[in-house]
Amino acid sequence: MSSENIKAITMPKWGLSMKEGKLLAWTAKEGDAITKGDEIADVETEKIASAVEASDSGTLRKIVTEDDTVYTVGALLGVVADESVSEDEINAFIEKFQADYVPPEDDDEEEVDVAEFIEVNGLNIRYVSKGEGDEVVLLIHGFGGDLDNWLFNHDELVAKTDKRVIAIDLPGHGQSTKSVGDGSLGFYADVIHEFMNLMNIDKAHFVGHSMGGAICLQFAEKYPDSNISLGLICTAGLGSEINSDYIQGFVDSNSRKQMKPYLQQLFADKDLVTRQLINNILQFKRLDGVDSALSIVTKSFLAGDKQNASFNKFLENYKNKVCAICGEQDQIIPAKHTSDLAKEVDVLVVDSAGHMVQMEAANQVNKFLIDKLLS
Repeated sequence: MSSENIKAITMPKWGLSMKEGKLLAWTAKEGDAITKGDEIADVETEKIASAVEASDSGTLRKIVTEDDTVYTVGALLGVVADESVSEDEINAFIEKFQADYVPPEDDDEEEVDVAEFIEVNGLNIRYVSKGEGDEVVLLIHGFGGDLDNWLFNHDELVAKTDKRVIAIDLPGHGQSTKSVGDGSLGFYADVIHEFMNLMNIDKAHFVGHSMGGAICLQFAEKYPDSNISLGLICTAGLGSEINSDYIQGFVDSNSRKQMKPYLQQLFADKDLVTRQLINNILQFKRLDGVDSALSIVTKSFLAGDKQNASFNKFLENYKNKVCAICGEQDQIIPAKHTSDLAKEVDVLVVDSAGHMVQMEAANQVNKFLIDKLLS
């Protein structure tokens, strides 16, 4: 029997800096039939806890790990093969894999942070560009987020399309300059347009999450010749309702005890909010200028406890491809905002996900974006 009939399940690499992850527990057990895309184990990293998805279909023949144990990226976690493969062949495969496996080193070239910076309208903007395609996809995160919000999407979109995919830290967020002008959607659209000019990008596909979706809509309205398509994820700008208590709570919180319940509102599975995730958010919020930036954006984005902007009429006349994705359990922006969109809009509602659907249901989100927008 060829070893090609035996597939390894390994510790995934999520994001630029990940070197290891803690295997919390398997959700599948030896002998289970699994299908590509099934969630089979839970892993916690310094960024977030998430599920490992099966990359191959077959039978989970062997688990070679222990729960609550840290393993380096690429380490063998388990083996998938059909029932015709003998135990001896499985054991020989494991022995060879373990003998050949080399853990990533601290100075491994793959571990070098490939993020770059560019000055845009006097602002220092951080971005990560991957892929070499002629067409470009821009990933635009939401309020209080950064380009790490695309940890489970960026590489997959590059691997499964022929496009160059760029994620940016918006002004006031991540490692970009904390100046946000008047904090309006128009301000952000202008910054992105100039970013494209400096990067020699004539037009791009836009994928935006939450407030980032509203920024994408504003950009498409203001710069139609520079926009190819729109992928809107739990997007703002399609209805007036929004959880303003979450936004204000995020702005005001300055301790783990205060921040945790607000971050838990972002996920259907509250266990995904790890101690490290909370610490990372608080570390960001303590940077000079962040409080002011978030407050300015909030005042521009909200009118009392409602959203300021609505792009429903714009979408009715939008001629390019557009798709919308939401989590049924979204506690920030109601999923029902996608129910009244023009019939030409392809909509995906993920029952088991909340506002961070691109993290909680990455496999479904990536496939939908590729099938409906980027293929």
